[in-house]
Order: sequence, then structure tokens, then C-alpha cells
Amino acid sequence: MKSFESLGLSKPILQAIKEKGFTEPTEIQEKSIPLVLEGKDVMGAASTGSGKTLAFGAAVIRNCVAGGKIQALILTPTRELAIQVSSALKEFSKHKKLYTAVIYGGVGYDRQIMNLRRSEIVVGTPGRLLDHLHSGEIDLSQVNTLVLDEADRMLDMGFIDDVRELANACKKERQTLLFSATLRHEIVPAAKTFMNNPVMVNVEEYVDPSMLKQVYYDVEENMKFSLLVHLLRHEHAKLVMVFCNSRKTVDFVTNNLRANDLDAIAIHGGLSQEKRERVLSKFHASNVQVLCCTDVAARGLDIPQVTHVYNYDAPNESKQYVHRIGRTARAGKEGKAINLVSQRDHDNFGWVLEDNKVEVEKLKKPYVNNIPIRWRETPKRGGPRGHSRDHRPQHHNRR
Repeated sequence: MKSFESLGLSKPILQAIKEKGFTEPTEIQEKSIPLVLEGKDVMGAASTGSGKTLAFGAAVIRNCVAGGKIQALILTPTRELAIQVSSALKEFSKHKKLYTAVIYGGVGYDRQIMNLRRSEIVVGTPGRLLDHLHSGEIDLSQVNTLVLDEADRMLDMGFIDDVRELANACKKERQTLLFSATLRHEIVPAAKTFMNNPVMVNVEEYVDPSMLKQVYYDVEENMKFSLLVHLLRHEHAKLVMVFCNSRKTVDFVTNNLRANDLDAIAIHGGLSQEKRERVLSKFHASNVQVLCCTDVAARGLDIPQVTHVYNYDAPNESKQYVHRIGRTARAGKEGKAINLVSQRDHDNFGWVLEDNKVEVEKLKKPYVNNIPIRWRETPKRGGPRGHSRDHRPQHHNRR
């Protein structure tokens, strides 16, 4: 394993790394930092929590001069990831005295405009950045480093045209870096249209399969919540993430967990930005044990203390399973992924097993008491009481 010093990083970044307590680079950092410092365009595939921010941050910080106009633009698919990335870049660049602005929707424009006028680095979501671009409040003509973080998710969310417009507003002679959980075939040709002979870097999954136990229970639909309560009370967990496929199900699970004296909090796209930030702050600080969430709200979040991931609903797309279980068993720590599979989950879960080539141990369902449901979802017509009827998977590109 190489040292950070051997990667060619500048003294200001090395000092910040030392202060954060990092002792040796991760695989994505070791493979990509020398390339980005050479000025090459890089397409990197690595999971959340693998150290991607420092990997592209090395180029961002090197290419920026304090006191100049906006010189680096980092695009992220979600507000939460934008906040997380900007916070990390502020730490890594503090000894070079660079200013980082974070831009996303759901909050007022005035403060963002003020921050844009004094920043060298901008991190944000495509939609709000385009608003500022169209209004003339942001000048990207001096951007010499463009980063696309979680590019696969931006493609899934339909941001590719927005990304292309923002890229065209940057300098033509620039360094472009793309990092993603996976380099799917849809991403590569789209990205190459605004990249210059990119070098591809792939690393192994950051989740250690030997440290991750994956199990599932077959459970009747009307006993799924009761089984969840039983497991939460009997599993020795530190922080827990419970994934659901819809906002309504997240609220249903969260409210009923609270009604049963379990420490739970919800996050999904229906919450205000201020509330979402407050929720994540509480979970990061371990002030609440269970985070119930949708895939979009949780994408890109790096919370190392998560020991258990529950799939209350089987994901609608099989690739989402990998993203979900990747929240635990990180950096040599043990983790557990628990799937609650009712009749309506069978098709989705079957596709997860087939597409991801994973082996998940079936466990015998323990005896559980039937927990009364106090809070109910508003069922769609024809759906079962107490649960919304999720749309069946839009399983693209199946042959």
C-alpha cells in the first residue's frame, strides 16, 4: 500500500489529510490520484465511502487559485450528497484558503448568489445550478475542473441534458472527472461527449463480502411490520437503515416504529431541505438509531457506523440492492443485510438474486407477536390495507 505522500499530493492537502486522521489511501485514491494530478480526464468506478471525494478533490484543489473566479464545478444528483461533498472539500482545501459554495434547490436564492460571488469551488445539483446560469448569476467560463459525482444516478434521474448544458458553459480546455458506483454502458458514451480521451479506473466493491451477512425471511404481508419490530428489538445493532420503495411506506414504517417506542426517523424527497438536513445530522451523530428512507434520499450518503440494513421492500431495480447493502460492512467492519420478503416482493427479490449473482441465506421466521398498526398508509384502490401498492418493477434492458 502506498502512502499519501507518494501520490504526489501538495503539502496543503497532505496537512489536511493528516489532521483528519487518514493514514493510507484507499484503492480508488491510489489508482486515480496520480492520473488526475497528471491532468488526465478520468472515469472512476467505486462505491460510496471509498474515498472518491479526495480522489477528485486532489485535482480540484491543485487547479484552483485563491481569490479567482469560479474554477471548479462538482455536480451531484442530490442535495444531501452536495452538502456532504462540499463539507469534505472545505476540509481538504482549508490550508489553500479556497472558498466552496454549495448550491441546491429548496432554499432561497439570495444567500446562494452571495456565496457564488466569492467562491472558487462550487458543488451543486444540476437543476438549481441551471437556474443560476440562466439568470446570469453564475459565471462558469473560467471552470478548469468539472466533476460528475454519482454519475450513474444523475443519468437515472434524467439529468444528462442539464449536465451537458452546464459542461458546455465551462472552459473547453478543462479537466473532466467522472465518478460513479458503476460504469454502465449508458454512461460511457454519454460522458465521452464532453470528456477528452478519459482513462477508466475500476476498483473492487468497498463492501467486504466476507464481512457482510445477507439473509432473508419469507413473511406474510400482514406480519411484515411485526417481524421488523421483532428483529429491531433482538438484533444487536448500532445504526440501522430501513429501505422502502415509496415515501408513504417510509412514513408508515417510521410512525409505527415510534408508536412502538423504537427510535426512528424518516427521510425522503417529500421533506423540506431544512428537515432533511436535520434528520441526517441526528443520524450521523447517532442521536437516533433507525433511519427509514427511500433510495433517492439515501443515495451517496456515507455513514460508516451503519451495522444493519433492512429491505422492508425489495428494490424495484436490482442494481439498487447493491447500493442499499453497500451502506454497511464498510472498511473492514461487519454488517448485516436483512430482507423481508412478502408475496408482493417475490418477483423483485428474484431479479435481485438473478441479476446480482448473490447468495442470500433463507432464515426461518421466528415467532412474533402481531403488532397493532396505529398509523396506516392511504391504500391505492385495490391495494391491501395498511400498505401502499408499489408499482411493479420497471426492469429495463431485460432479455
